[in-house]
Amino acid sequence: MTPLTVMDCGRAAYGPTLELQKKLLREVQSAADDRAYLLLVEHDPAVITLGRRAKAEHLLASRERLAEMGIELAEATRGGDITYHGPGQLVGYPILRLRPGQRPVHAYIRNLEEALIRLLARFGIEGRRIRGKTGVWVGEEKVAAIGVAVSRWTAYHGFALNVATDLSAFDLIVPCGIRGARVTSLEQLLGRAVAIEEVKVPLVECLAETLGLGPVQREMGVPQATQLTGFGANL
Repeated sequence: MTPLTVMDCGRAAYGPTLELQKKLLREVQSAADDRAYLLLVEHDPAVITLGRRAKAEHLLASRERLAEMGIELAEATRGGDITYHGPGQLVGYPILRLRPGQRPVHAYIRNLEEALIRLLARFGIEGRRIRGKTGVWVGEEKVAAIGVAVSRWTAYHGFALNVATDLSAFDLIVPCGIRGARVTSLEQLLGRAVAIEEVKVPLVECLAETLGLGPVQREMGVPQATQLTGFGANL
């Protein structure tokens, strides 16, 4: 079984976290053994990312308005359209090999959805898929978005779960390019405050179980937001 190393990045900006993903991506691609990583992060400052299929009209605010609000704008190599990441949202970036015939890309995305559905069940919430719409929904509201990229049969990017997110930020975009789609959060669904820390351990357990990864190792001395600032072009 492939071991999973979990790195909790705390709150960190999007750019440096992406560079860390790329570093680990190269490591997994070149390793002689099987290994997998999971980065957990709350993006701060908030960021709107444009996937490979993003359309300009799905960004509803000007770049000037976003700058005034302290929200970054970044292009992403992941699949999908446009989405928002910010404090109160738990973003997971699994970096692992996909085996042709064993874990094809579409099956991998379904596995990510399944892990999130199992996580919601632990909180007494019934999550579901909607045909033709990637992600996890509760009723007609989206609680988790998924967008992955694959390079040399190694996956990166991942998923974003709204835990205690400021949902008004989604008014700045057409979430995932689906007009009329509503978003929700664990906090809204449960009707109580939910701390990010309350979600991390069960999320890792559900993900490892669904993807067949383990044992789980939590890396000590994990880089925090201030330490991530030093990353970048050197990676």
